[in-house]
Amino acid sequence: MNTPFDETPPPPRRPGLFARLRSSFLTGIVVIAPVGLTIWLLWSVMGWVDGVVLPLVPHTFQPEQYIGINLRGVGLIIFLLFTIVVGWIAKGIIGRSLIGYAEQLVDRMPVVRSIYSGIKQISETVFAQSERSFEKACLIQYPRRGIWAIGFISTTAKGEIVKRAETSGRLISVFVPTTPNPTSGFLLYFPEEDVVELDMTVEDAAKLVISAGLVYPNGKDPVEITNAKAAKDQ
Repeated sequence: MNTPFDETPPPPRRPGLFARLRSSFLTGIVVIAPVGLTIWLLWSVMGWVDGVVLPLVPHTFQPEQYIGINLRGVGLIIFLLFTIVVGWIAKGIIGRSLIGYAEQLVDRMPVVRSIYSGIKQISETVFAQSERSFEKACLIQYPRRGIWAIGFISTTAKGEIVKRAETSGRLISVFVPTTPNPTSGFLLYFPEEDVVELDMTVEDAAKLVISAGLVYPNGKDPVEITNAKAAKDQ
């Protein structure tokens, strides 16, 4: 006599044609979307730069007059070459003298002075290759004890900040970014003992912030990284 436990379970149902087509479509979107959006963004940027630069180029010097077609990206190439030449001149004595003289004229214009100084500070912060880049990624307890946030160590606090702060040790300035836009955030000062440095790079920590915790360094789960380190130490 057969019991209910002896019955063979029915074979699993294969997904239908519509389900397979839907799965293939979503997989194709995941593959195509990053490539397509990247190409579209680059194409749009080149078109925008061409629209700004080419009208400033004399008509006789535009490549369209010689090849008969409008090549997208020519304006971008002209802009890059012009920027390189300006940077090369600005590094010389004559260039520095001209820039200094021009900045003195700008300082005498009330409204223009404020706009120019603000744009100059932003440009130097974003593009200058100097010591002002973040040193390491870290963990800090913010906005209260028990809640951890990712931050970027910039420098050690100096001057009046150290004198006014009620602490006996060193103060570390930490930039705490927001998600998903890491360019905005908060500048906070923490005692050195409250800052936990991370092994991951600043770039990996930025990816973690931008992805809202979905993308970990090297694509691994943090538990796997911890177990791998423990096995290596043993």
